[in-house]
Amino acid sequence: MASSFLPLAYASPSASLSSLENMKLAKLNLGSNCLSIDREKNNPFAKAKSLSRISMVASVNASRFEGITMAPPDPILGVSEAFKADTHGNKLNLGVGAYRTEELHPYVLDVVKKVEKLMLERGDNKEYLPIEGLAAFNKATAELLFGADNAVIKQQRVATIQGLSGTGSLRIAAALIERYFPGAKVLISSPTWGNHKNIFNDARVPWSEYRYYDPKTVGLDFDGMISDIKAAPEGSFVLLHGCAHNPTGIDPTPEQWEKIADVIQEKNHIPFFDVAYQGFASGSLDADAASVRLFAARGLELLVAQSYSKNLGLYAERIGAINVVCSSSDAATRVKSQLKRLARPMYSNPPVHGARIVANIVGDPALFNEWKAEMEMMAGRIKNVRQKLYDSLSAKDKSGKDWSFILKQIGMFSFTGLSKVQSDHMTDKWHVYMTKDGRISLAGLSLAKCEYLADAIIDSFHNVW
Repeated sequence: MASSFLPLAYASPSASLSSLENMKLAKLNLGSNCLSIDREKNNPFAKAKSLSRISMVASVNASRFEGITMAPPDPILGVSEAFKADTHGNKLNLGVGAYRTEELHPYVLDVVKKVEKLMLERGDNKEYLPIEGLAAFNKATAELLFGADNAVIKQQRVATIQGLSGTGSLRIAAALIERYFPGAKVLISSPTWGNHKNIFNDARVPWSEYRYYDPKTVGLDFDGMISDIKAAPEGSFVLLHGCAHNPTGIDPTPEQWEKIADVIQEKNHIPFFDVAYQGFASGSLDADAASVRLFAARGLELLVAQSYSKNLGLYAERIGAINVVCSSSDAATRVKSQLKRLARPMYSNPPVHGARIVANIVGDPALFNEWKAEMEMMAGRIKNVRQKLYDSLSAKDKSGKDWSFILKQIGMFSFTGLSKVQSDHMTDKWHVYMTKDGRISLAGLSLAKCEYLADAIIDSFHNVW
């Protein structure tokens, strides 16, 4: 850290005093200044005294935070900031994963508006929730994930607490790993969501990567993935994307999921799922939870982080959960007590509004069906945009390049295969804002803009190296 004091050559003897003493002296000098101004004009030592006061003020005002450097902009959220500053008429924000209407406006689900109106009419209070969150939400979210009739639910083997959306839930899980599995490593896919590494770094949990994306095929490097999971130290945590892998949109097939489960079971690893898009990827809540349920059906202990940002559009409500499936109800009770213990000094207790929205929707058959219909609508719009982009690329690109990988991907993202330099060109020339790994959010694209985006991609892919 930079020194709080001026160089000795410019300081009076009082500059060597502590900062507290200097502040006291400064106050005394301030009180006497008004009385002695005239005298100092004729005083041969006035200049020396003035320098003394300057040095004291400098020592008080110099920041103790001089050694803190400017943090780099967030690679995802920073995209939106740059987009807002752009005045070009054809600009596109395909960086942040947030659903937009065909008119590219934010969308609040009708079923959410309806429930919020009911909550307001009912006069729900704003009292603190317990540390573990809203009980009705915790019950609903676990049943939604595993299925209400699942053995892990019936046998009370799931420890669930409400978290601050997916990020907060992952962070609680990371703290659990750090405290109770010291030295255990987390395996993370390469590439993965930009915040995963930040979460484990801050929790001081070591991690390494397993192969996932194959740039040659713009598909899954399944053999590499299996090889790396096999090579990991026994008892490692393997972070898996339950559906709609972020950023690639590339998911294993059902048969590949079986093989992944085989290897994890053989190596005594602990599966750790990040489920951010249940129902939002395919339009089916059950289909998007199939991977998690497969592992639970094998009797494996596992962790699952959930988020309702995408499937219910509750981005700003920060509503999610961390679930830990244990081998017994007794173990689940103990694990839940420690999850609460970890949450308490982090944020004390979670917010109530989003939890009530989820609990009310899932708990009412009519509202639940309305939600499923809206999810299908949102997922359907993204599928239509994906198809239109593929059609536009195929029609416009005369090179013979195969763009079919776009159709094989799922969810709100598409991994274009563009390099950082090509992604920069997309922004600099075409005003298309995206992350530098080549990921685009199809949820922020309209059918009307697909041809423009296709032109940008073709130009960047073929003309920029």
